[in-house]
Amino acid sequence: MLLRLTSLLSPDELTQARALLDNDAPWIDGGASAGAQAQQRKHNQQIASDSEHSRRLQSLVLAALQREPMFLSAALPKRIFPPRFNRYRASGEHYGAHIDNAILKAAEPGQWLRADLSCTVFLADAGSYDGGELVIHDRLGVQRIKLDAGDALLYPAGLLHEVLPVTRGERLASFLWVESLVPQEAHRQILFDLDMNLVALRARHGESDETVGLTGVYHNLLRQWATP
Repeated sequence: MLLRLTSLLSPDELTQARALLDNDAPWIDGGASAGAQAQQRKHNQQIASDSEHSRRLQSLVLAALQREPMFLSAALPKRIFPPRFNRYRASGEHYGAHIDNAILKAAEPGQWLRADLSCTVFLADAGSYDGGELVIHDRLGVQRIKLDAGDALLYPAGLLHEVLPVTRGERLASFLWVESLVPQEAHRQILFDLDMNLVALRARHGESDETVGLTGVYHNLLRQWATP
């Protein structure tokens, strides 16, 4: 499932984020955080994860995720890897095709995490740069994605993906991974579909015996599939 989270960040939050992502921020080589194979394909810069800039940006993005019902329903998050922040400049910076590591260790709070889902939060206006599309290779073929500033894309971490070269302007984004309470993608899809249909039924008809019953089905499935 590829899910667009529209306006995850408000205009005010975008302004705050961009102020923290200026040229005075502690930018380092993006390859420093990549594995041995990915280092050969990753050509960008990112904010030093142990910096004050990074901590303030992380708080901003995490707060936005926690208040977004679509993210909570689709991801069913158990742990979220602290968001990171990168930029691709118009010198052709890019990230070649790769698959994210399955297991990650966050320096803070010092724990291992299974990467079930990846999430990219777009921070630059789509018209302010050329290239830089997030390209995802899935069963339906190749999808080229470039979202509005403040929007995010949630997708399975096991998909082959890449960022195309930037040829004008500057692409700014946040990226993070989620360990879900429900490890199986197919199970998460069923729960998400059921939840979204329950939301639509309540909006159209209000609460009813049927929605109460289906809510019970949802929670019984979650009880069966979740691994807290």
